[in-house]
Amino acid sequence: MNEITTGKTKPIDSPLKTPSLGGRGATILNKLFEHQPLTQQEATEVMTGIAEGKYNEAQIAAFISVFIMRSIELNEVIGFRDALLNMAVKVDLSEFDPLDIVGTGGDGKNTFNISTASCFAVAGAGYKIAKHGNYGATSVSGSSNVLEFYGAKFTNNNNTLKKSIEQSGFAYLHAPLFNPAMKNVAGVRKNLGVRTFFNVLGPLINPIRPNYQCLGVYDLKMLRLYNYIYQRLGINYTIIHSLDGYDEISLTSTGKIVNLKGEKVYEPEDLGFRRIEQKELWSGETVEDAAKIFLDVLDNKASEAQQNAVVINSAFAIQTLCPEKSIDDCKAEALRALLNGNAKKAFEKFIEVYS
Repeated sequence: MNEITTGKTKPIDSPLKTPSLGGRGATILNKLFEHQPLTQQEATEVMTGIAEGKYNEAQIAAFISVFIMRSIELNEVIGFRDALLNMAVKVDLSEFDPLDIVGTGGDGKNTFNISTASCFAVAGAGYKIAKHGNYGATSVSGSSNVLEFYGAKFTNNNNTLKKSIEQSGFAYLHAPLFNPAMKNVAGVRKNLGVRTFFNVLGPLINPIRPNYQCLGVYDLKMLRLYNYIYQRLGINYTIIHSLDGYDEISLTSTGKIVNLKGEKVYEPEDLGFRRIEQKELWSGETVEDAAKIFLDVLDNKASEAQQNAVVINSAFAIQTLCPEKSIDDCKAEALRALLNGNAKKAFEKFIEVYS
């Protein structure tokens, strides 16, 4: 056993400072346990070390736990992001300049796949979407679960991604295929079963490095953090949050929107919708339950509440690409894409390409 210091107290034994870590890795870890923030360079170093297998699962769990006990800082997020993007599979969809619609997850609400359905509504309205997603970690069904349920076979082949976005308006980047470095933390995250700073990183490591992103976050602290991150990165963004804890505009309570124009707060009624109950957005008990709701939305068989949630989130996504458009105009575009079947056609063409 080696040592870790806490403040000015006598060093205590720590299982983390082992010979396998090397001096630099141990120094960084000890710095964390002393409640000191990492520099951007140190954050890049430690994340690179995790990705390269220099830490065992117990050490990774302890590392993650630091950020469960305290807030992650801007330089740490940027450093972690840099490390993961540097090691990501390279892909180029720059000719389409697509939008990513994504949520941090971790809100514990177990909603149906609102952001994924919104992707097809927006694609059906004529825009280009490149979504970076994964299986559900703290909910029944993540975007990868529902797309795979309907037969999508995920790929990191650039030609297939390009074909998909050309023909359907939508390309899907299943995170494990593009971020192999994350495999060293997958088991730990699953076993912990709680949201971690990797929920923060997920939206930031889309390997296409999109210029446009519509992001849902689960609390106001995350909203402020991403606002700083996007400003640092120079991304065109909309951050959405419902004050009752949803990482989307749920229409169950007051919603807050932050973008390059500033901040706004909306009541559901301000957006032209009735206030709905949380149970109306529930995904069910299984992936099959969630997948049915997802397809019902595209087939115009969903409940009013389910359709409205998709329409309003799609509208803010469209406005991210077209900030000159009013939210009412963006709502109309999204609803029209659902009602005229173009959203469903985009989904069917995507499944055809990915099968």
